[in-house]
Amino acid sequence: MAKEAKTNAMRFLEKEKVAYTAHAYPHEEGVAVDGVTVARSMGEDPACVFKTLVTQGASRNYFVFVIPVAAELDLKAAARSVGEKSVAMIHVADINKVTGYIRGGCSPVGMKKQYVTVFDESALAQEKIYVSAGRIGLQVCCAPAQLIRAARASTAPLTHQGAQ
Repeated sequence: MAKEAKTNAMRFLEKEKVAYTAHAYPHEEGVAVDGVTVARSMGEDPACVFKTLVTQGASRNYFVFVIPVAAELDLKAAARSVGEKSVAMIHVADINKVTGYIRGGCSPVGMKKQYVTVFDESALAQEKIYVSAGRIGLQVCCAPAQLIRAARASTAPLTHQGAQ
């Protein structure tokens, strides 16, 4: 089998000296798969598989939030964590333009630009976490503290309580 092509996210992690393992999961070409299904298909607890959400604040700045796949982003908590009055999800059509990634393949690292990034604090309770490797069908697994450092991110409570 041919060697898997590296994604921007993988190259970024290597540059930042973050150890990771790549994990492929079954998918239909170009079709985003929901995160809980991704976790199940890899035999992982959804609490350690995280999704990357991109928002825009009242200031017009973009913000990236990384939360467990089964959880829902609490927009008020997210806004508080970055000092904004409010944040709203960006339109799916804008994801590629803003991040360089496509919906379902958006990684918190290796985006076109470095945006303020916040991980849900539950990431630190995990031994390892999975995030998109920058392409549908591929995840990377890293130690949370290393990934958060590489992403130049902070942590905060970001989800609706009880949503996990």
